[in-house]
Amino acid sequence: MRFFNYEEQDFIPCEMCNSQAVDIHHLERRTRNKVTNDYIENLIAVCRDCHIKAESDRCFNMYCKIKHLENTCIQIHSLIELEKRLKEYENRTDKNK
Repeated sequence: MRFFNYEEQDFIPCEMCNSQAVDIHHLERRTRNKVTNDYIENLIAVCRDCHIKAESDRCFNMYCKIKHLENTCIQIHSLIELEKRLKEYENRTDKNK
């Protein structure tokens, strides 16, 4: 949740339909061995209906993967841009001292 700048009490939208997300869906199924796949690119916030659909419909699950990777890329781009602006601001304030 921190990656997308959400707090626990925030309304978290389903990444697929924008209703309230109540589940975290693993886009790639969990494995039975000790290897974990709990990384941001594999976890999507979804409502119950979209979660059920993603579990039962392979095409919808693929669409979820594409949509989630798009959202993740947008967030990463925003963070990079913010970091650039902060550095520019720091450089300007250092020059003014």
